[in-house]
Amino acid sequence: MKVAVIGAGFGKYAAAPAYRSLGFEVEVLSPRDDASVQRAMAEDVDLVSVHSPPFMHLDHVMAAIDHGRAVLCDKPFGRNAKDAVVMRDRARAAGVLHFLNFEFRWKESWATIKQLTADGVIGRPTHLSWTFFGSGLRGRRYGWINDRELGGGWIGAYGSHVIDFTRWLLDSEVSDCGAVTRIEDVKHVDRDGSERNATAEDAYSAWFVMANGCTAVHDTAFATATPLVPRATLTGSAGSIELIGDSKLAVRRPGEDTETTEFAPPTARTPDPALVAFFRQVAEALRTGTQIAPSFEDGVAVAQVMDRLRTNAIQAPGR
Repeated sequence: MKVAVIGAGFGKYAAAPAYRSLGFEVEVLSPRDDASVQRAMAEDVDLVSVHSPPFMHLDHVMAAIDHGRAVLCDKPFGRNAKDAVVMRDRARAAGVLHFLNFEFRWKESWATIKQLTADGVIGRPTHLSWTFFGSGLRGRRYGWINDRELGGGWIGAYGSHVIDFTRWLLDSEVSDCGAVTRIEDVKHVDRDGSERNATAEDAYSAWFVMANGCTAVHDTAFATATPLVPRATLTGSAGSIELIGDSKLAVRRPGEDTETTEFAPPTARTPDPALVAFFRQVAEALRTGTQIAPSFEDGVAVAQVMDRLRTNAIQAPGR
């Protein structure tokens, strides 16, 4: 099968190697080379994989659908929920297969939490606490991720993954949410050497109430002075699951010894195992003509939560 990968960053260096490892014929296209993008879509490709910045998702996804191509789009699925709904509805009307790149569902540690929860190991889930603090945006050159109007911000860049995982893990949609957002690293130099102020958050603390009564909190930032060990804790009616640093998982139940599982520490492996696992499912869906999740439906659900978070958020003063 042949895939046209649109993206000069994640698309080129992460998605393309993952597709190649599965035997796809891959053509990588710059998202700003419109002539090449249109030419590739007009050819006989089995899939268009969109990894351009979110402010370009709408144009690229709609063009793929108009050419009758199955399409995979990266998160955060457009600039906002309005973009997401338009893309979802067009894919539905055209009857094309559509996939959303929430590949973290296939991370070994995250998938293990999901399986343990589904198996009832800790009884009925009640609350998820998720913390992640990194320094990747600190001192980084100004780009779309710092610009709210272009679909930037840590809520979309990282929060989209965790919101999707929360609703998938707890098997429920979000009924209410709120947040405090922060811009911890305000000033960035752009590619021309000019100093610009970020308008999109690089940190947020959020709470969620799920339709099934579960609750969740996310506390995360990506412009801290130093990175910290991430931690996720899921409590249930009969125990708890704790994931530390994506490498150690502990299951605790009353009156029983703690059960631990060790995972290989996260590395910058190429191709990424989670991407390969997800794309393998996509390949099978293409062969059989079967719609699978995560799809544009999941992209819309997460986009609507993110819009609600931003609307309800209290913006802390920039420093």
